Amino acid sequence: MDLVFIGELMAGTMFLGVIGMLMLGFPVAFTLAGTSILFGLVGMWLGVFDISNMGALAGKYTGYMTNEVLVAVPLFIFMGVMLERSNIAEQLLSTMGKLFGNMRGGLGISVVIVGALLAASTGVVGATVVTMGLISLPAMIKAGYDPKLACGTISASGTLGQIIPPSTVLIFMGDMIAGMHSQAQMQMGNFAPSAVSVGDLFAGAFLPGLLLVVVYISYIIVKGIVDPKSCPATPVPPEERKDLPREIVVALVPPLLLIVAVLGSILGGIATPTEASSVGAVGAALLATLRGKMSFAILKHTVQSTAKITSMIFIILFGASVFSVVFRQMGGDDLVHEFLSNIPGGATGAMIAVMITMFILGFILDTFEIIFIVLPITAPTLLLLGVDPVWLGVMIGVNLQTSFLTPPFGFALFYLRGVAPPTVTTGMIYKGAVPFVILQITVIALLFLFPEIVTWLPSLIY
Repeated sequence: MDLVFIGELMAGTMFLGVIGMLMLGFPVAFTLAGTSILFGLVGMWLGVFDISNMGALAGKYTGYMTNEVLVAVPLFIFMGVMLERSNIAEQLLSTMGKLFGNMRGGLGISVVIVGALLAASTGVVGATVVTMGLISLPAMIKAGYDPKLACGTISASGTLGQIIPPSTVLIFMGDMIAGMHSQAQMQMGNFAPSAVSVGDLFAGAFLPGLLLVVVYISYIIVKGIVDPKSCPATPVPPEERKDLPREIVVALVPPLLLIVAVLGSILGGIATPTEASSVGAVGAALLATLRGKMSFAILKHTVQSTAKITSMIFIILFGASVFSVVFRQMGGDDLVHEFLSNIPGGATGAMIAVMITMFILGFILDTFEIIFIVLPITAPTLLLLGVDPVWLGVMIGVNLQTSFLTPPFGFALFYLRGVAPPTVTTGMIYKGAVPFVILQITVIALLFLFPEIVTWLPSLIY
């Protein structure tokens, strides 16, 4: 048999094998590396893989550890964990609840706004969902909210940290797409391509993030009109409203200043994401100190959590590097390129196919698993077909945000299930997420039809 055909067959089988092993519940990083090594050894025996290619891993790992852009990841995680410990969410939810309490759906709108603010200041999905689940879910149920609507609102709002900068997913995608874009441009004969940065992706994701917030709030307002019983008003006594202006200032100004300092410096071209992340980490520590929440125990917890989360992400990246080396050397890149290039509709058809594939994988895999496995396989071909790199990154980001909400393995649903009271069933959580998944798909369709929503701000700023 033709060795090229055997190699491509092995590469395709390895991809399916990795997905299957992950579905069985094996640890991600070790599944990626272990399965790839096994297929590499079989490929070496069949003559379609040279084991010496594994020597490239040392250089890859050194590159990751010395990559200045990726230094922003642990710093932003530190910032998020520290802000979570400073009880910023509790104060924001309490204040926003009073501000919008007199209108139907006001409590739900408050949850969405707080979710957006936490996303822009922490970017840690799990912490946001758990915190808002503990604080707002009992309050919404007590106020007479439909538990399904309450669960869906909290889950969806908590996932905004995936797409609203500073998002660790966008940092990794920005770094990966930057290298792929340069290679694609050189393959097409452009030896002086325009650079793509993490800042470009942050700018590109800003308006889509706001669009999601507006769509969520609009849904809750419509729900309040069509089905008033599902989200009743929660009037605030006049005596409590007297101090509301002061409460708004105290609750909103500090996190907003931090958001402006971090995002404003990146979007304004004053600082790189790495420099801004260090400002954010120090600012979060200062904010916790001003709120009287800083102690050695909290600092220790924050540092340990940062180390654990960062280690988890990077060990998945290291495992995915083994997969990438074996997959490419056995001809997997050519297989994917041929498949996507032959899809009717050219770049549009190929983009739709990749987005559908990622959406389906989101039912069973985590976001980082998908970007580390699927992005290196599909993005080079899409970029060669002329897809805008910033638009590609943001489209994938919004798509993968949806994976946090899709039953049965949506991680946001699991986080909420862990803190929801016994009266809220898993079925309620799943049913509550479905309308927001539909809203997500609607936004993805809008971004697909109107790419300018993504590309306008980066082109204006940079």
